[in-house]
Amino acid sequence: MLVREMMVDPLLTKYSVIMLDEAHERTLYTDIAIGLLKKIQKKRGDLRLIVASATLDAEKFRDFFNQNETSDPARDTCVILTVEGRTFPVDIFYLQSPVPDYIKSTVETVVKIHQTEGDGDILAFLTGQEEVETVVSMLIEQARALARTGMKRHLRVLPMYAGLPSFEQMKVFERVSRSVRKVIVATNVAETSITISGIVYVIDCGFVKLRAYNPRTAIECLVVVPVSQASANQRAGRGGRSRSGKCYRLYTEEAFDQLPQSTVPEMQRSNLAPVILQLKALGIDNVLRFHFMSPPPAQSMVQALELLYALGGLDKDCRLTEPLGMRIAEFPLNPMFAKMLLESGNFGCSQEILSIAAMMQIQNIFVVPPNQKSQAIRVHRKFAVEEGDHLTMLNVYEAFIKHNKNSQWCQEHFLNYKGLVRAATVREQLKKLLVKFQVPKKSSEGDPDPVLRCIVSGFFANAARFHSTGAYRTIRDDHELHIHPASVLYAEKPPRWVIYNEVIQTSKYYMRDVTAIESAWLLELAPHFYQQGTHLSLKAKRAKVQDQ
Repeated sequence: MLVREMMVDPLLTKYSVIMLDEAHERTLYTDIAIGLLKKIQKKRGDLRLIVASATLDAEKFRDFFNQNETSDPARDTCVILTVEGRTFPVDIFYLQSPVPDYIKSTVETVVKIHQTEGDGDILAFLTGQEEVETVVSMLIEQARALARTGMKRHLRVLPMYAGLPSFEQMKVFERVSRSVRKVIVATNVAETSITISGIVYVIDCGFVKLRAYNPRTAIECLVVVPVSQASANQRAGRGGRSRSGKCYRLYTEEAFDQLPQSTVPEMQRSNLAPVILQLKALGIDNVLRFHFMSPPPAQSMVQALELLYALGGLDKDCRLTEPLGMRIAEFPLNPMFAKMLLESGNFGCSQEILSIAAMMQIQNIFVVPPNQKSQAIRVHRKFAVEEGDHLTMLNVYEAFIKHNKNSQWCQEHFLNYKGLVRAATVREQLKKLLVKFQVPKKSSEGDPDPVLRCIVSGFFANAARFHSTGAYRTIRDDHELHIHPASVLYAEKPPRWVIYNEVIQTSKYYMRDVTAIESAWLLELAPHFYQQGTHLSLKAKRAKVQDQ
């Protein structure tokens, strides 16, 4: 919000004091704000900045904002103030040797704590929803087995991750009787975002799932990587909020010493197209010389500039085009979604594209309870269509609206009610922008072709072709991809051509939000994208599209 406000008031003249909270998280927009605020400070000596950070990286922020160009500390324009929190000591326990399976080790450690330790709830950190649900299922079985042995104290096992429906998330905050011990199995959402009272024991698997962008392959994906020392210490600290605690790290002390001190900032591992758009819209033409706190890789900057040029958002001189580039910059979305929305009137399907774009901003619309998995999957199939995930999400949203946004209906159909309500809110926000830009309000009246073609107009760079090896390969660089098991296309006959929203990396590179397309649409709707490069690379790229 602060960055968007700067587009209207570049010097933030309405404010005399600005506080940046949770600065240690180093999100894309936090880092943009940090760089812009430093720029503003040079012109506004009266502006006071307070940067709040929960980790020990205060010196980095001080050095960045300090305008003292001498060696005299008395002239420093930035100081560090330390506020001591009310915490209790936490004993750290390491493994003597590495474990091959931290999921199994997590379950074993929970059971051991429950059998041998005193009162206090347990918080176990894992990397993602799938791991969390696996461990929850395993622990529920263990809890039943322990109850059969006559153990008086019972376990209440609860998941916690960002995509969990809110009524399920709230269960972790509920009080339990003294005869029950809570076990909360969570992703890093429980690291800093929330505080759960009663936690005494922490189990740290030593890994985290982060979004990472590879400029060489132009693929942004979610990858599992070792945690940083700062994150590990944040996790351990969750056990010392109300009394002395214990943290069981499922790795050796030597492994901890080799971990990076802090997590790589998003600015150095993200697709930078949204960043460049924001900076350009703020009048910063030479983004390569912008004062980033952690400068991004040059190759990532170049790749982002190329994508924005292909989308029509930048001209050959890397300036925002008018009106398209200026309009894309106003959307709080990936530029591909913005381009798709702005083109939707031309394809006669702005109503459908608004719904699809809004739904794609929400994670985990489909709810699959571990104890009702087959029933949930059967119900979800009612929404599926052969074209793929985008139109399936459109069906879900239209059914939600048809049933008056009813929460009971969502529960019966295993859908995330809060997520769908959020999608409706996002849709209204996007609709206002389309009205502002005079994009015609039109519907395709059930015809899927205009909708699919419109999606291609924004996501042509994310196209892949089915290969004889049984996998898909990207057109851009021949990188191998697979359809994600959660896709409606996963169990179907593989379409020859698809576009996708994003890639997630586990054992393979998986495409998420996948839709079948016609190859001819790529040449028709993005001829410029296939007319760039050397003669040989151009010939090869065209051959991939034309070889049907």
